[in-house]
Amino acid sequence: MHAIKLYNFPRSGHAHRVELMLSLLELPTELIFVDLAKGAHKQPDFLALNAFGQVPVIDDQGVVLADSNAILVYLAQKYGKGRWLPADPVGTARVQRWLSVAAGPIAFGPAIARLITVFGAPYNAEEVIARSHNLLKVIDQELSKSTYLAGNEPTIADVAAYSYIAHAPEGNVSLADYANVQSWLARVEALPGFVGMPRTVAGLQTA
Repeated sequence: MHAIKLYNFPRSGHAHRVELMLSLLELPTELIFVDLAKGAHKQPDFLALNAFGQVPVIDDQGVVLADSNAILVYLAQKYGKGRWLPADPVGTARVQRWLSVAAGPIAFGPAIARLITVFGAPYNAEEVIARSHNLLKVIDQELSKSTYLAGNEPTIADVAAYSYIAHAPEGNVSLADYANVQSWLARVEALPGFVGMPRTVAGLQTA
């Protein structure tokens, strides 16, 4: 089977979502490192793949797609064999809700908290951490009703949400008070084919 090219940066949670999905689906993958620190994502050859200049991007035999959540939808529909993305209207909508959470509150909460500590991004840490805890309280409550985010089976909703929540402690966002979130993270990590994102010794995360 042909390998899908994944243009990635190992410490990007957005790129990790796609790497995780490819692994869960057991799809051969060729990882292509994009050196964000050196501005490789702003060079003409990369901008030709994604005009927004962001990782991840995949190239599946000439099908070039950007945006982590869009890629998850594509991979689930093309290779998921009916798993990972429900076909019924309610199931699809439940997943879409969490893709929106991943692109909104997760991106502006735990993801930015980690950007501050790991990459030195100039945001108000106190505000971002508070926002993260407000979000985690809601997610913890939601997970008291179901095994996974969009129901009792894993979907791309879980893949989209996992990376930045699992790594929230790197941004000084403790997960200690969220037992349901911790159990959910463990369930995702126990899925066959799970692959983690490298941990950074930052924030509350120690070696």
